[in-house]
Amino acid sequence: MPFAFLKRLQTPRPVPVQERMHEVAGRTLPLRIVENDRARRLTLRIDSGGRGLRITIPPGVAARDVERFLDRHQGWLEQRLAKVPDRPQVRPGIKIPLRGVAHRIVHEPGTRGSVSIDRDETGPLLVVHGDRRHLPRRLADFLKREAKRDIEALVAKHTTTIGKRAKAVRFRDTSSRWGSCTSDGTLSFSWRIMMAPAPVIDYLVAHEVAHLKEMNHGPKFWKLCKELCPDTERCRDWLKRNGGALHAIQFE
Repeated sequence: MPFAFLKRLQTPRPVPVQERMHEVAGRTLPLRIVENDRARRLTLRIDSGGRGLRITIPPGVAARDVERFLDRHQGWLEQRLAKVPDRPQVRPGIKIPLRGVAHRIVHEPGTRGSVSIDRDETGPLLVVHGDRRHLPRRLADFLKREAKRDIEALVAKHTTTIGKRAKAVRFRDTSSRWGSCTSDGTLSFSWRIMMAPAPVIDYLVAHEVAHLKEMNHGPKFWKLCKELCPDTERCRDWLKRNGGALHAIQFE
């Protein structure tokens, strides 16, 4: 749970929405300060995977009080960030999961193409062809293509089951959530979910499709979600435990 700090000031100096870098726990992280008309107190959050920090403030909070709030919670940030997995950069030799199965990254600069799946005596491989500089982007593009293929098929299956249609299916690299469903029926998914086991991918799609019928997280929603994905509880727990590590992998 984020920390909160109530402020009552007679003549506050407004703080504009801004982004800057912040040093904490030996890391330099992007910090985003967001003013929200509905906020009644200052809140501090760590993005999934420890990729950044976010402070939400009510209108009119003084800049000095934002700094004091941040200083007061340095210890909390250090403790939390110490538990966040390292952010490995994808490169030849390391392993990343594909549908929950670890694949070693192999670079073949002398061949043309993008990414292919192979296997040798050590196990499954992701073979990245072409210039080494483009390896992270090509792996990200590969996961996006795999996500589009698998998730669009799952959306079609689950929407047929509930008798609803999705307006559109989109893919992004979001840091705060794995999926979303808008009121007009647009479904969005993080392409990073392709690193999770196949049952977890199915759960995520079932979860968002269920929102086409139940735009809430009430009992009817969870009942429908479990009808679409009987393994909802286990898959939901897996994503809570392991999602941060998937968000932490760097494809920049």
